[in-house]
Amino acid sequence: MERHDRPDAGTTRLDDPWYDVVASGWDEPAHESHESHEGHESPSRAGGRWPGAPAAAAQRPPRPESAADVYLAVQHSAAFQEVRGRYRRFVLPASIAFLAWYFAYVIAATAAPGLMARPVAGGPLNVAMLAGLAQFATTFLLTCAYARHARLRRDRAALELRWETQELTREQGR
Repeated sequence: MERHDRPDAGTTRLDDPWYDVVASGWDEPAHESHESHEGHESPSRAGGRWPGAPAAAAQRPPRPESAADVYLAVQHSAAFQEVRGRYRRFVLPASIAFLAWYFAYVIAATAAPGLMARPVAGGPLNVAMLAGLAQFATTFLLTCAYARHARLRRDRAALELRWETQELTREQGR
């Protein structure tokens, strides 16, 4: 959110796809200079969207009949299928690998107590404790890997889908 040093300094503009754009001046008449406070064109001059909005939001498909139709159309779109595919290609193998590691730990603890009780490095630490701590480390590393994967491979495409969905559902209210 930014404040400006102009005569209308009390107004604010948010460049957030979840912000109610209609309330922030969307499709209202442009200022006299047809420029926004930051020197960008007004939404009415910039193709009906704020600068920084994804280009996909400017290219609208035919108008659906209801909000449910909007969500179904987005769900069947190639962009949505690509985001879901990227999600599945990470989550399924990672979940299978982690569950295999977890069950291997549990099975080893019950089936081979002698192995799990074996001391490591001659100290009070044994194989079971080391493997249990490795479970925590694996959980942390998997969480970091998931966040990185989402940030690099899905977030931008998902944000573009949000923009498109919001614009289509906003049209339903008009």
